[in-house]
Amino acid sequence: MFRTLVVSLFILLLPSGGWCAEKIRLGMSTALSGPTGELGTAMRDGVLLGLERINREGGVNGRTLDLVVLDDGYEPARTAPNMRRLIEEEQVLAVIGNVGTPTAIASLPLVREHGLLFFAPFTGAGVLRQTPPERYVINLRASYAQEIGAMVDALVDHGGLAAEEIAFFTQRDGYGDSGYVAGYGALRRHGLKDERQVLHVRYPRNTLAVENALADVLLAEPTPRAVIMVGAYDPCAKFVRLARAAGLESLFLSVSFVGGDFLARALGPDIDGVIVTQVVPHPQERRLPIVAEYLGDLERLDPAAAPNFVSLEGYVAARLLGLGLGRIQGAPTRESLVAAMESLGSIDLGLGTPLYLGPQRHQASDQVWPTLLRQGRLISFDWRHIAELVPERP
Repeated sequence: MFRTLVVSLFILLLPSGGWCAEKIRLGMSTALSGPTGELGTAMRDGVLLGLERINREGGVNGRTLDLVVLDDGYEPARTAPNMRRLIEEEQVLAVIGNVGTPTAIASLPLVREHGLLFFAPFTGAGVLRQTPPERYVINLRASYAQEIGAMVDALVDHGGLAAEEIAFFTQRDGYGDSGYVAGYGALRRHGLKDERQVLHVRYPRNTLAVENALADVLLAEPTPRAVIMVGAYDPCAKFVRLARAAGLESLFLSVSFVGGDFLARALGPDIDGVIVTQVVPHPQERRLPIVAEYLGDLERLDPAAAPNFVSLEGYVAARLLGLGLGRIQGAPTRESLVAAMESLGSIDLGLGTPLYLGPQRHQASDQVWPTLLRQGRLISFDWRHIAELVPERP
């Protein structure tokens, strides 16, 4: 995908003497390999697509935008050296679209040390959403707390579940922990009194070792009627397939980080009824202006490429960053870029819902879009119909 742009990417990895007056250099450390490699690749492709459109329209105040991408394999130990290289050797103006919570945690010390904008990471973790906001972290997407809160509200209010009938399957790291903490908070709002009433099972990051977690779910009394998943696409797919084969009828729900399109492909057309929350609209929703632009740019650049939620998120992130860069008078600096992003205020990017950024608001969107897996593809879903998917009480 994006062969021409990827060739340019490798040229960018050659040493440079710093910022060029005609170019603005951005960086990304992401998973291009390993079990979550498709997430990082899709995010990279979406950002590149958005930057290509900005450059095609004349760049930002006459400057073109370049992206330097380094592979961290979704391993924090590889992220920190990548970030240091991007900041100190490649001298990027900002980092955009890094994938993952544990890798974001590894990035934060360097972001703070160098006063570098850490923009639109592909994670909804609370550690990146402080009050008051951390100056150098600006998010595009809704948080995991908002995604999981929407799930729990729907399960209880529309599905008729009691809080203790909802279980969690999470990755054993900062990402999974962030999701579980968000879920526990949502359950407390619905009357949960004791954390011990919640079944929480886990699997190790970057593995498919889900069998022990599934065994705990199968042995639980009572059997959970819904399981919220906070993991990567392959282990979540394996967990669902094994659970269905074992006769477990629970409703499975997942946060957006799973990469819904990749989860759907991994599950195949024979497993239906999995809900995935999204933080961007459906990538086939052409009535929305920015989705139409995304699809048009994708078709122009690579007619064989399939649109997906992750690359659309990267595309929106690049377009939003371009608006901030356009606010800067003269040569951009790391500090002037943060100030410019905070000055954007209310923004209509054509998503069907407005975005907002300001000095006290470093998360542009609060919107969560539910989708449902049907015959191997994700379709838009209305929470009011969730009761039809939940198994009856024994």
